[in-house]
Amino acid sequence: MNSKRLALGIGLALALLIQSGCSVFGNRGGQPVETPSAQEINDEILYGDRGRPRGTIWDIFRARPDQGQLGSVNKYIWNAALETLDFLPVQSVDPFTGVIITGYGTPPGGGRAYRATIYVNDPSLDARSLNVALMTRNGPADAATVRAIEDAILTRARQLRGQDSRL
Repeated sequence: MNSKRLALGIGLALALLIQSGCSVFGNRGGQPVETPSAQEINDEILYGDRGRPRGTIWDIFRARPDQGQLGSVNKYIWNAALETLDFLPVQSVDPFTGVIITGYGTPPGGGRAYRATIYVNDPSLDARSLNVALMTRNGPADAATVRAIEDAILTRARQLRGQDSRL
């Protein structure tokens, strides 16, 4: 009887050793199992292959981005600059960086040729959003001329915004 107990104890100890050793030898990679999140599982159950809807009826009450932006610049200042300086031939435009580069042109009724580089650097409609560099064939233009061009562009931008708000 004593030998039977001893054999049973050794058998149980061997079974425990074998069972504890299974986890060491069975999974050598150590890679975690990737499972979808609970939200993904619920979405698949609820919506199937269609996926979660992109919008709801309540989206009409959420705040929308400013419609006055074109890329990262204000569309009113951008369009006003193009309209105000339409007598200058446009060489390069980039609405995402806000740069308009023109060639030499003579204003209507004027005798001096100008070239302009306009930089719209902010989506807001104010004076700090606009930088104008005006050149003549002899060098930089007068500061008063540059100021008058900036004022004309900003005035036209405000007019364009007023027209949009009335619609």
